[in-house]
Order: sequence, then structure tokens, then C-alpha cells
Amino acid sequence: MQVCQCVKGELVGMDSMQIYKGMDIGTAKPSKEDRNEVPHHLIDFLNPGDMFSVADYVEQAQKVISDCLSRGVLPVFCGGTGQYASAISQGIRFSPVDVSPKVIEQVVEEEKTGGILRLYEELKRIDPIQAAQIHPNNKRRVLRALAIYRETGKTMSALNEESKRDGPRYPFQVFAIDRPREELYARIDDRVDEMMAQGLEEEVRQLLALGVPRDANAFQAIGYKEIIDWLDGKMTYSDAVSLIKQRTRNYAKRQMTWYRHMPGVNWIKATECSEILKKIEGII
Repeated sequence: MQVCQCVKGELVGMDSMQIYKGMDIGTAKPSKEDRNEVPHHLIDFLNPGDMFSVADYVEQAQKVISDCLSRGVLPVFCGGTGQYASAISQGIRFSPVDVSPKVIEQVVEEEKTGGILRLYEELKRIDPIQAAQIHPNNKRRVLRALAIYRETGKTMSALNEESKRDGPRYPFQVFAIDRPREELYARIDDRVDEMMAQGLEEEVRQLLALGVPRDANAFQAIGYKEIIDWLDGKMTYSDAVSLIKQRTRNYAKRQMTWYRHMPGVNWIKATECSEILKKIEGII
């Protein structure tokens, strides 16, 4: 928010779950007051049951960038989805990969018999970089990544690297905030407790009542799946909350790994906001 105010910018969401309507508490979506103070883009615009790929995000993001620059406004991307950040800052071009029905049937059958976690472990061995940005329970993305590898003999990461040859359409500066791990994990635990107090359970109930399928991609977001499992009697409330905290910590670790592998990232210590702004303004 303060960066946008300092550099005459507008905020562009870079979170793969804040795109969905009605998923406010569990994604820590910006408040309406914040969105009124600084214009926000690519937040709160998609129905939870709809599919939305990285390629879709890049297409939408390029439109927002063009619009902002035409008005003399700097687009400031904010969010933690590593694939989104890599795609727009490194200029990944997405071309569809045709996977044969036979290969698709094969991975689907393996998931049915052996479970998604076994296939996720296989993906981690084949393509650890790609696996770092996929939740273990996200069947669609895990199966897609494995199917593409079996069809082409190339990992998603390798294909992404090949697509970067022409570079990004616009120059980017990427910043990541670095916190001591214990402090980060403590903040995560506090955030989960706050989300539960704000009514995450009721938010999930409302989405289910609206007819959002339990297997919707949106419900793969950490917090929603665990609450659904609790509502379905698969675990206790206490276990659900503990699992949300654990999976969020694990995800944060994967995020840090992803960004440390990205070239040209400016790492900023989580000190005073004024120091962060000073460094950003100095580079921009």
C-alpha cells in the first residue's frame, strides 16, 4: 500500500487464491477500505468453482500492465504465488502441450490406486522446482505435471525455461521480504488463530451452501480443505487448526525455496517499513 502511494502505483494481486470471490478470511484478502484507498487489480473477480491457470493469469496481468502504463501508473504486484511471479517477471510464454488420452488415463488410474501423495513424491523427484509450488493435494496440477513429463520427456520447469528465451515483455524488479524462520512461523500460527476467530468456518459453510464443489481447485487452498474435512467428520477441530498451521509453515518454506531459486530477487530484511521503501525507491 505504501509503495503504491510513494511511486504513484496501483496494486496488482499475485495470489492464486485471492482471485476467488467469497474467499476473504482464509486468503487474508485486502479489505474494502484498502481497495478504496489504493486501486487493486486481479483480486476477488472469479467464482470459486471456476478454473484459472498460470497462463490465464499472465494474460490478465499483461492487460492490467498495459492499462496502468497507458495512464502513467506503475503496476505494483504483491503476493506469494511463485509461479505467477516467475511467469510475469521472466517472460514465460505458455503454449499448450497436447497429452494423449492414454497418458492421462494412466496417471488418473495411478492416483486412484496409489493416492495423490505417492504421485506428488514422484513429481518431487522428477521436478522439485515445480513441485515446490504445487500443494500435495492439488490433484489437477500434480497429474498435469506428471502427464506432461511422461508425454514429452521434459519437466514443466524445463519447458518453462525454454519459453523464457525472449525474456519478459516489461522490465521487472522483484523484492522478497526475509524474516527469521522462528518469527515467520510464529506469525503464521497467530494468523491462523486470527482467521479462525474471524469466522473461517462460517466462510467455508457459506461457500459449500452456494454449491462450490468439494473438489474445486479453490478448495485446495490451505485452510479450506482442512475445515471441510473437519465438517465432514474426518478430524477434530483441534487437529484441523493444527494441520492448517503445519501446512502453512510447510508452504512458506516452499515459497522461500522458490524465490531463492529465482534470479535477480532483491531480498529485504523485515525491519522498519521506511527502510524497505527507501531500498525499493532507490532501485526503482
